[in-house]
Order: sequence, then C-alpha cells, then structure tokens
Amino acid sequence: MPKYYIGTAGWSYKDWVPNFYPKNQSTKFDWLQFYSRYFNCVEVNSTYYAYLSPKIVEGWIRKVSDNVDFIFHVKLHQDFTHKRKYDEQNVKAVRYNLDLLAKAERLGGLLIQFPYSFPYDNSATQFIQDLKDIFPNYKNFVEVRHSSWQNKKAFDFFKQANLTFCTIDQPQIEQAISFEPIIINDKAYIRFHGRNIEAWKNSINNFSKKQSYEERSERYKYLYSPGELIEIEQKIKSIQKKVKEVHIITNNHPQGDAVANAFELIHLLEEKDKVEVPNTIVKAYPRLQEISVN
Repeated sequence: MPKYYIGTAGWSYKDWVPNFYPKNQSTKFDWLQFYSRYFNCVEVNSTYYAYLSPKIVEGWIRKVSDNVDFIFHVKLHQDFTHKRKYDEQNVKAVRYNLDLLAKAERLGGLLIQFPYSFPYDNSATQFIQDLKDIFPNYKNFVEVRHSSWQNKKAFDFFKQANLTFCTIDQPQIEQAISFEPIIINDKAYIRFHGRNIEAWKNSINNFSKKQSYEERSERYKYLYSPGELIEIEQKIKSIQKKVKEVHIITNNHPQGDAVANAFELIHLLEEKDKVEVPNTIVKAYPRLQEISVN
C-alpha cells in the first residue's frame, strides 16, 4: 500500500464549531493543534489569498509538534494562477515560507490550482512550465478544471515536467474535468469539491458579484453518501499499486462535511476497522459511530 495523507482544505472555519471543534473552548485551545491529533495533513488555503508572515508559518510548525507525520500542502497565491501577474517579491515571499516548512520536514508540496477558464493549449503548458521553473525544489501538484486537459499531449507534458496531475471530483457541468485518476509519477493528489450541481451553477452565475462567506461556500455544501464513498474508494484503490503516496483533500467544508468524509475515507482506504474520531463529530454525524473507536 502507498502512504496515505488524508485531510481537509483548510482548518480555520467557525462553522466547524461545535460539529468538530468543541463549543466550550478554553483560551489555550487551538484549532490546528486539535485538528492535527486526527489527521496527518492539511491543505493551506490562506496562502491563496495572502502572503503570510513567516511568524504565522513558524506557529503552525510548533502547533503540530505532537504529530511527527503531519505535513502542510500550500496553495499557491492567486496572483500566479488566476491573475497571472506576479513579481520577484511575490516569488520570494512564497519561497521563504515553503522553505521554512521544508526545513522543518513539514512540507507536503505546492498546490498550483487553475480555474475552469484555463483550458489546455501550448501557451497554458508554457505558463505552467514557467511556474515549475520558478519553484523547482518542491513537489508540484497542478489542478486544472477544464476537460480539454484530459488528452495524451497534456499528460506527456506533465510527465516530462515531473508534475503531479491533480484528480478532482466536482459537479459535471459543461466541460468540467471528470473524476478519473491520472497517474503521471509516483504520487497522486485527489481533491473533493462536492457534487452540489445547483449551487455550483448559481456560483458561476454570481461570479462577479459581491458575496458573503456563506454565499461563496454554498457550492461546497455537500456530504458524500456511503455509496458515493465506496465508488470513490474503488477508483482510488485501482491506482494505489502505481504510486508511493496518495494525498487526499476534502474541500466540501461547510458545517464540517469535509471532516466527516475525511474520517470515512481514512476508514475505507487505510482499511482500518476503527478510527479515532472525536465525540463532537460523532454527535453531528451519527453514522460515524460505526467506524469510531469510542
């Protein structure tokens, strides 16, 4: 079996209280420290929106000290992937924090996520190659969302550049890329955005409008059913002999659905009879009682 790293996209969500984080918290209670008791990785979303102070990153490293296997996947800032305008200062800011994590042996890799509006063509592959050349010393996981990338030339490019092609599960709307694991090297990176088709459509229609956090998050509001998770388990296990590492990130975060599904995927993929699950989430998602050690 490969090494499985299973966690969620982000950890700092107020609506995870009390479904995951306890409601009555002391002043010393820390969400990341609590999270790292149960998972061995997390995907950092805040780095997509801001260039973080190194002190923040150093704080993360201290908070996960009790879990020797814990790693951070860092999402590249939107300046590089969506705006596609960046300068040397931006590059240095990203590299500095990546190197802090790497030195502490806490860096999983760099997630380079492109939007649906980034279809496959020669200029797109060249742009990705340029980013690879800027960040050559890290594992690079590249997510594209348009189905035009599912072709042999694109896969050959990823192989030549030694980039991991992210597998994503998202609502199948228009030319959205399908949920098919594509193995390029010895790593797999799989992200789950949920299957809330109607909310996803509404989000696309309201893209340019100012929205609240709840409105922006609505498209990710989706709890995968046990049947869907078994389907997912079978697809992932079909490729596990081809890789050494499988990184799985659940991004269906509203109310803690991502946490519940992440625990269920640990149970299925790591073939554990029981999983250490906090009572808070068992109470919120009673079906987890079947896999909980408590």
